[in-house]
Amino acid sequence: MASKYVGRDRPLILIVDDEEDLLDLVQYNLNKENFDTVLASDGIEGLEKAKKVVPDLIVLDIMMPRMDGIETCRHLREHAVLRTIPILMLTAKSEEADHVSGLESGADIYLTKPISIPVFVSQVKALLRGATRFDTPTNVLVSGTLKIDRDRYEVIRGTEKQSIRLARKEFDLLYFLATHPGKVFSRQDLLDRVWGLDVYVVDRTVDVHVRKIREKVGEQYIETIKGVGYRMPDLGA
Repeated sequence: MASKYVGRDRPLILIVDDEEDLLDLVQYNLNKENFDTVLASDGIEGLEKAKKVVPDLIVLDIMMPRMDGIETCRHLREHAVLRTIPILMLTAKSEEADHVSGLESGADIYLTKPISIPVFVSQVKALLRGATRFDTPTNVLVSGTLKIDRDRYEVIRGTEKQSIRLARKEFDLLYFLATHPGKVFSRQDLLDRVWGLDVYVVDRTVDVHVRKIREKVGEQYIETIKGVGYRMPDLGA
């Protein structure tokens, strides 16, 4: 059976952390699970290696020399080729404000150290499954003046055809809501349907991604239904 990872027999994971012991531990356990790995010790080196190898997933620490994980994540999400790669932040920073900062910078999952290796590996696998969930061909969705092209992972707005760059989970969330116009989904519904039942994320994750989508696409495309959740209004084609 052909690999779903283009040009590879198995997924390649980039691990960016300045703790050598942690790098060794994570690399050993991912290799044991039949993943290939590439290592980087700070954000700048991580960006350089990401551009060179284009990994299938990135594990990213926050507190690193030269460039921290938050800034690194923002650069990844602004890059035309790298912006849809799943990012798992694995860090010792455990305050809620840190969690929100990580998600707002573009991380898909935020986990705090120390963490059990089985939990970590399960989240890596879940993210990789989610990254390939929407890879089958599909038609372009149109909502008002918004065109959502899942084949190209591209959002086009308005008659001027402005291209909007979304991170993978932002796109997946927008696309999911667009496939159910007018239907209200709770935060837990969206976590289960977009992130998956086996991914560990908190309700606040949905709020952060909705805010990022609204900033990029427009407030009118996702409505908040107080006390219930979110929906995309039926704006027609």
